[in-house]
Parts: sequence; C-alpha cells; structure tokens
Amino acid sequence: MTRAYGFGVRGTLVDAAVAVVLAYQIVVATLDPPGPAFTGPAALVWPAAAAVAVPLVVRRRWPLPVFAVVAAVAALATAAGVVGFGVIFLSWVPVAIALYSAAAATGRVPAAFLLLAGLVAPGVTIPWLYLRTGVTPATAPQSEAPLWWQVETGITVVVIAAAWTAGRLIRWRRALQAEAARRLARDAVADERLRIARELHDIVGHSLSLITVKATIANHLAEERPAETRAALQTIEKTSRSALAEIRRLLDVMRADDDPAAELTPAPGAADLPELVGRLRSAELHIDLEDDGAGRLPPAVGLTVYRIVQESLTNVIKHAGASRCRVTVRAAGGEVHIEVTDDGRGRQPSRRRRGGQGLIGMRERVSMYGGRLSTGARPEGGFRVAAVIPYTPAEETA
Repeated sequence: MTRAYGFGVRGTLVDAAVAVVLAYQIVVATLDPPGPAFTGPAALVWPAAAAVAVPLVVRRRWPLPVFAVVAAVAALATAAGVVGFGVIFLSWVPVAIALYSAAAATGRVPAAFLLLAGLVAPGVTIPWLYLRTGVTPATAPQSEAPLWWQVETGITVVVIAAAWTAGRLIRWRRALQAEAARRLARDAVADERLRIARELHDIVGHSLSLITVKATIANHLAEERPAETRAALQTIEKTSRSALAEIRRLLDVMRADDDPAAELTPAPGAADLPELVGRLRSAELHIDLEDDGAGRLPPAVGLTVYRIVQESLTNVIKHAGASRCRVTVRAAGGEVHIEVTDDGRGRQPSRRRRGGQGLIGMRERVSMYGGRLSTGARPEGGFRVAAVIPYTPAEETA
C-alpha cells in the first residue's frame, strides 16, 4: 500500500538502487580520490559508505530519523577522514537527499532547523579535517582537484541547500494541489446541492399542484360523481407515494456513508412520460402524447426531458385553464425535440424567482446541454414550450 510521501514498493526499489550506487561511488572516491589517498584500513571504508547511504532506502517513510542518522554518520566520517579529498561532497550527497525528503515532510520552522543542521555539519567538519591533516595544494601538488577547504565546503553547502530548496518547493506544490482538490470538492458539493434543490422543487411543485387540483375535483364531485371522485383520490395517493419516493432518493444523496440507505427508486426518464401523462389526464384536461425514440435517450438527458414535460404540464394545470394539451418528444440525429402546447388562455406567469423554479428552471436544465428553449403564447391561442437538447447518439441506451 502506498504511504505518505510516495512510500511504496516502487519507491523503495528506486531508493535501494540509489543507495547502492552512492555507497559504491563513496568507496571508490575514498580509496582512489583526486587528492591524498585514505591511509586507514580499507575495511573501514565499506561500513562507513554503507552507513551513510543505506538509510536512504526508508527515507520516504521516516524522513526525519533518516536525515539525523545520515547527517551524523557523514559528519563523523568527514571528521575521521574516511572521505575522498577533492570530492568530499560525494559523502554528503546522501545527506542532501535525506534533507530533501525531510524538508518536503515538515513545516516551515522545523525545515529551517533542518537546513541549519545540514549546513553547519559540513561547515564545521570539512575545515576541521583540512586543518587536522594539514592538506593544502602545496602538500599535494599531484592532486587532480584543487584542495582548498573553502572550495570543498562551498560545493557541499550548495548541494545541500539546493536539495532543501527542492524539498520546500515540492511541499509548496503539494499544498497547492491539495487546496485545488478541496476547492473542486467544494464546487462539486455546491453544484450537487443546486441540482438537488432543482429536483426537489420540480417534484414537490408538480406533485402538490396535481394533488391540489385532484383534491378540488374530488371535493366538488364527491356526491354527484363518486366514480370520478374515487379516480381523483387514487391519483392523489399514487402521486404522493411517487413524490415521497423521489424525495427520499434525493435526500439519500446527502446521507453519511454509514447511515442506512433509504428505499430507492430509479430516477424518472423519458420512458416514464406515458405514466406521467396518464396521471395528469382528467375530464377537464385531455392530454395527447407523441413519443418517437425518447426511450433510447441517455439517462441524464431522459431525466431532463421528463422534468421539462412535467413542469410544462404543471403550468398548464395551474395557470392555463386549458381543455386540451399536446406533448411531442422526438429523438433523432443527436437531438431531442420537446414541444408542449395547450389551448388555454395563452399566458403563463414567468415566475422570476430563484433558479430551478418554473420556466427559469427549464432554461437552466436545457442550457446545461447547450440546448435551446423557447416559450410564449401561440398566435392561434394557448401557450407553447419548445426545447431542443443535443446529445451523443452513441450514448443511446438499447
């Protein structure tokens, strides 16, 4: 399993390979340096090189302890002279790598202390080694590299400071990426809340409007026409159950993962238009439905079509005073055409309220797909709602 700071099998293998290469290079540089050769036992060089390089294998998991160990070993090896004169910085490359990981894993203040420790250690031990051994360009004229402690210390300090800077830059980039991810998550939550609010308005507005109309009919015809009264009550019961199921489904989106899920029902789609029209038909309002290919629409587009037709018919019942209404849905050539017309008064309120309500809610739904919506009174009387929504034909459901 991948852990913080990229720890994993692949990272461990890479670090192990780097540690082996560095250990070998340190041994070679110590036994055959550009300057005076190491005069101590060769058997001491290998353990020293391994001690400074091998801890890098676990630098991703324990960056701070690894830096402490590697820096201490490098400082001891330098002070003892188990390094290659002229290329002493090679013994401090593992320290730079460990400091990179530690700087990327810690906050600003701890990272500053780590940088101070990483600079002080070579800044003290390298000059001490040169002063203790008395090595100068004059005492080693055959040296392949300039033997100045200032040069050796400067190169080592630059390498360590560059590694620390890279680690801080990586931490800064990770913080930016994390903030961007949080911002995207907040935007997604806000969009989902708007979608849920729109869905709830459509469900509640349509269902309560239909229930109100049917209840009024049942109240007026309870004694004279009991058959129609019973049909109205059945419609009220069916509509209220359907509305409750849809509201339960939407609200379940907002539940925590460990909450028991509510009983879910599939989201409505274009295939449910006949059932919707059947619920809304009555003796006062005759509704004709023409459906050509709408049942093969993608689920998201089908839901949008259903909500547009639902909202249009709700407006007809509430405001138009119509006796006939025609619903046409045709899907072909990557576009679905929706048209709802009635023979009512020819004027419906625009209801310029918050988004997701009435005609404005329809326009928002259509605009999400780059479609077009037109509404207005018909010259011959009544009102017309027409929408065109593009979609990808390859996404049609079988």
